[in-house]
Amino acid sequence: MAKLILLVEDDPVLGPSLEQRLMLEGYAVALAPTLADARAFLGKRAPDFVLSDIRLPDGSGDALLGEIQALHGSVPIIFMTAYGTLDSAVALVKGGARDYLLKPFDTEDLVARIDDLLSPDGADVADEPFATLGLSPATRELRSTLDRLANIDLPVLLIGETGTGKEVAAKYLHAAGDRRAKPFEAINCGQVSAELADTMLFGHERGAFTGAHERRTGILETVSDGTLLLDEIGETRADLQLKLLRVLQERAFRRIGSNTDQQFEGRLVCATNRNLEEAVSDGLFREDLLFRINVVALRVPPLRDRRAEIEPLMRSFAKEASTRMAAEQKRFAPEVLEAAQAHDWPGNIRELRNRVERAVALSSEAVLTVRDLFPEQAPKPMSSAPASASPVSGDGRLATLAEVRDEAERMHIIRVLDATDGRLQEAAERLGVSRTTLWERMRRHGIERPD
Repeated sequence: MAKLILLVEDDPVLGPSLEQRLMLEGYAVALAPTLADARAFLGKRAPDFVLSDIRLPDGSGDALLGEIQALHGSVPIIFMTAYGTLDSAVALVKGGARDYLLKPFDTEDLVARIDDLLSPDGADVADEPFATLGLSPATRELRSTLDRLANIDLPVLLIGETGTGKEVAAKYLHAAGDRRAKPFEAINCGQVSAELADTMLFGHERGAFTGAHERRTGILETVSDGTLLLDEIGETRADLQLKLLRVLQERAFRRIGSNTDQQFEGRLVCATNRNLEEAVSDGLFREDLLFRINVVALRVPPLRDRRAEIEPLMRSFAKEASTRMAAEQKRFAPEVLEAAQAHDWPGNIRELRNRVERAVALSSEAVLTVRDLFPEQAPKPMSSAPASASPVSGDGRLATLAEVRDEAERMHIIRVLDATDGRLQEAAERLGVSRTTLWERMRRHGIERPD
C-alpha cells in the first residue's frame, strides 16, 4: 500500500504541482489548502508523512504540529517556509518537526528527503537526539518549559527515576539556548570516588598533593560559560556539598593547592532520582544547597508514561547498534512493538536501549522477535531444582505451586537487576527488601552476582 502524505499548502500553483510530483513517485497524497482542511483530514486518518507550509490562510504550522503530535504521535513532518519565517521554522524543528525547507527549494532534494524518512530505517530518530522528547503529552510540557528556560540563567533541578533521560533533557536545555556552542560537561556524583571528586571538579596545581606532577584543569574550568550537569546530586558527600554551595553563592572556585579564585560563569543543572527533601530530613543533604539548586524543579516522566516514544526510540537504538556493530540493519516484527508497548519498563529508556542492543548483537535474523527483546519470557526447560521450575518438570510431572512461585520470583529479580544495571542497593529498594535479603534470594535461586 502506498504511503500517505498530507500536503498542506494554499498556493494554487505550488500545491497541485507538489501533489502531482509526489503521486508520480508512488505516494498517495491528500492536499489540504487550509489549516481547517488539514484538521478535518487528521480527525479521520493518520498520515505517514506531513509536508506543510508554515503560513496558512487560517493559522500557522505551530498549531498544526501540536495537533498532529497529540492525535497521531510520531509522524515525520517537514515545514516549508519563506525567509521571513525562518525563525519560526527553527522553533518548529526544536518542537519536534524533522526538518524545514526554505522556498524556493529543489524538488529533487525534497523527494529524496521524504524517501529517506519513509524508508524502513528512516522512521527512527538516530539523526536527531531530541526528536522523541515531546512526542507524548508527558514530555511535551517538559520540552516547552525547557525552551522557555533555555536563555534564563537559573539553576534547574531534573527529578526522575533512573534511566528516564535526565541527561538528554539537560543537553536539550543547553542546545536550545545561546550556550549551545559552548561546552557541555556532565559528572555522575554517585560514580566518582571521594578521592577524585575534588580534583575532577576544581582541578589542582602542580605539587598540590602527592602524585600531582602537573597542573590539571577541572570540569568547572573546562565548562567555562557553558553548562555543567551534576547527575545524581543526591549522592554527593557532605564536604563536597559545601564546596558546591560556595560555587553557587559566589560563582567562584579554587584549584586544589591554589590561592587564586577562578570565576564560574557556566550554567548549573542538577539531576537526581532521590527525594532530596527526605535526604535533608535524614541529614544526608544540605538544606541550603537544596535551596540553591531547587530554583526550577522539573520532573522527567518514566517511559511507561511516554508510550508514544517507545517505537521511535526502538528504531533509533536498533539503527545505532547495527551501525556500530557493522551488522545487518534490524527491523522489528509487529508483535515486538506490541509487546514493548505492554511492558512497564522499570529501567526506563536505559532498559529499552539495553534490550534493543542485546537483541541486535545476538540475533542472526534481520527481523527481531519478541524472544529477542524479552528472552526471559521464552519457555525454559524444567530441572529438578526449584530455581529453574516451570509448569511442567523435566520428568513430565506438573510443577508444584512452590516451584512456580520460586521461578516467578527468580525471573522478577533478574528483570530488576537488568533494569538497574546490577546495582544491588537500587534493585533491593525497588523490590522492597533489604540488600541482605536480596543476596539470600539470589543465592537460593542461583543468580550470579553482577560485576
